[in-house]
Amino acid sequence: MKTMHRNRILTLALAAMLLSGFAAATRADEIAAKGQAIINKYQHAVVTLPEVLKLSQGSNSREIKQEITGTIVDPSGLTVVALSMCDPTVLSRRASPESKMEGEVTDIKILLEDGTELPAEIVTRDEDLDMAFIRPKTKPEKPLTAIDLNASGQAQALDPVISLNRLNKAASRAYSASLERVAAVVQKPRTCYVPDTTATSTALGCPAFTLEGKVLGIFVMRVVSSGGSERASATPIIVPAADVLNDAKQAMEAKVEPEKKPEPKEETKKETE
Repeated sequence: MKTMHRNRILTLALAAMLLSGFAAATRADEIAAKGQAIINKYQHAVVTLPEVLKLSQGSNSREIKQEITGTIVDPSGLTVVALSMCDPTVLSRRASPESKMEGEVTDIKILLEDGTELPAEIVTRDEDLDMAFIRPKTKPEKPLTAIDLNASGQAQALDPVISLNRLNKAASRAYSASLERVAAVVQKPRTCYVPDTTATSTALGCPAFTLEGKVLGIFVMRVVSSGGSERASATPIIVPAADVLNDAKQAMEAKVEPEKKPEPKEETKKETE
């Protein structure tokens, strides 16, 4: 009798484990299906932006070439990037106000899936939210795929979210997706989402979506200077779609001031008189 009872318990335990595993597999399949739908709809809204950045400190300067990730937020090509990736000197100055390093983006392009490079320009910057908006200098021949910031969603701690990215040249610039999880929801001084620290392919400038396909926000970096001798505090966050939309509206209306030409030298003035 004892043996039969023990066998029955083992059988029930095994059945429970199988059912639990089946439920987990089903849940994983559901998430994968929802993630695939998001990839199919929005992957082309994620772009690579090659740029030339001039770094200056005092009389010393040098140029570096790099590529960053951005998300198209309007069919006209308006693209949001993490300002800290576009110009890393912003972070260094926020972390250490005494930093004298300055950065200037001298050239930037929006690289589309077919290899087309759209010459672009920075139209607005928001250092508090770590966002910069890039706009093509010439209107694209046809509307580009863009995420819909008006169709935004919300998330709670432990909620899974889908991020989209475009990988580097070594990975043939393939589109990728990652399953992220919200670790915390910060309410003050303004709402933002803190993702789990598990390493994924997600880069700053990538969009985040709820499993229902709603735009949650954009991945950026938040840095707070502690002051004194204490080290600055930094963490990646997801800026809510509503804040991105507010900045995007300002960027749509922004005008880029033409570069000021240097005043002619005295000798030149005299020669023209």
